Amino acid sequence: MATGITVTGSRVEHRDLAYWMERVLKELEKVKTAPDPDSVHDLRVAIRRCRSVAAVMEEVDPDPAWPEMRKLPRKLFHALGTLRDVQVLEEWTKRLSTETDLARGRLLSRFVSKETELRQEALRCAAKFDEKAWKKSEQALCARARFAPPDGLAAECLALERLEAAKELHALCLRTIKPATWHALRIGVKRFRYTVEGLLPARYEAWSNDLKRMQDLLGEVHDLDVLSETILKLAAAEIEGSGQAWLERIAVERNNRLESYRQLTLGKTNIWHEWRKGLPEGARLEAAGLARLRVTARAMDGNSRRTGQISVLAMRLHGGLVKAHAAPVFADANLKKILRAAARVHRIGAGLHAKQPQKVARDFLLKMAVPSGWTDEEWRLMASIVRYHRGSQPQAKHKGFAKLREEERARVVAGAGVLRLARMLRKCGVESASGLRVDKSVDALIVQVPGFVDSEETAVAIAAGKHLLERCLGRPLLLKALPAISNVLVLPKRIGAAALASD
Repeated sequence: MATGITVTGSRVEHRDLAYWMERVLKELEKVKTAPDPDSVHDLRVAIRRCRSVAAVMEEVDPDPAWPEMRKLPRKLFHALGTLRDVQVLEEWTKRLSTETDLARGRLLSRFVSKETELRQEALRCAAKFDEKAWKKSEQALCARARFAPPDGLAAECLALERLEAAKELHALCLRTIKPATWHALRIGVKRFRYTVEGLLPARYEAWSNDLKRMQDLLGEVHDLDVLSETILKLAAAEIEGSGQAWLERIAVERNNRLESYRQLTLGKTNIWHEWRKGLPEGARLEAAGLARLRVTARAMDGNSRRTGQISVLAMRLHGGLVKAHAAPVFADANLKKILRAAARVHRIGAGLHAKQPQKVARDFLLKMAVPSGWTDEEWRLMASIVRYHRGSQPQAKHKGFAKLREEERARVVAGAGVLRLARMLRKCGVESASGLRVDKSVDALIVQVPGFVDSEETAVAIAAGKHLLERCLGRPLLLKALPAISNVLVLPKRIGAAALASD
């Protein structure tokens, strides 16, 4: 995964996580030597890049190393932020006043005194920063960051989620001038910018100027709000009657920036529309949501090859059942999308080290943010299919299953039934879906499976694997063994009592 971009002249150079984590250590040494505004800013930027990557990756990879990395520089980042805020207030005080302004000297004197105190606190935090733990974290995370490659579909999905969240805040801001709402928008835009910068370097090259301009405008609005609040606190005691004049000056500057923001985001020049057009829509949006799930699967699944084989088998089975008009539920076009996603992530529970991985996987998925292009209902059904892809079959006494509507239950049973059979076929040695087809007879459905070896052991396993699907179909499902299409016969693995017990 990318984590940043450096602009050199007209060329935009992409930087990865390793670069920024090493940059933190380099900038840290500069701050220890001279905590001037530039070095403080540069260290904060480097830390923010790393923490932004961690925040994104935590959504798709539950490895504890991500929150641990974000926690390591937290105290230092906060101390630097407080110091930087005072330095910015000093700059604004100078910009909004003349040398003859009586309040200017009192404000600057207060800020300089505060800055001295905060600089010492920042230096204490810098000295205590655990560089060894940071380097160890770098070694662990740089490889995991590659699960979401830059400019990939998963990256597009994650960026779109942040764009939509920021647009909701934008809509709120159009109805108010309250500082808290505009500050929330500033944070939302910042998250979107850093996600694009880190995950979509090609788009960032085209969007960087507008993203920076918007963030600068919102950042200055926030700075002016903080200065206004400071003036109100000091007006009575330190700057006497000039407080109102200062507030009026600040209001003019703030309104100018709000107007510039509106010109950038409304009408024909609406930059939100341009960014949205550059991110997935339609079929590509569905593919992006699936790619986002693949990142989670790769991060948590210790055997992605096996999962891929089961996924292909499941989708070939589903396609055969659709063509055979096996049951009304398979006429639901949306089931294909839900089943494909469930098949991709059905083994993520293995990465959570639980006794009942299918239940833990369901809970993990329900806690995730619903990807763009998915409805809450679709996501719940997908998680339910993962829950019932193995173990106990869905029953009315199960609370989660009982809450579903009748048509939703039918989709869960159908999807979980297909996935169970695909999983058992793979367990019986079927590693390819080539040539697999479903035929319909008078009173049964016949699944012809190349490479399947019919034996007493496989018969017992398949009986357990197809039971839920037969419940959905309302008729027997018969498997017919065919010679493997390839020249190499794939022999079944031993199916013992222990293996069957896991199902």
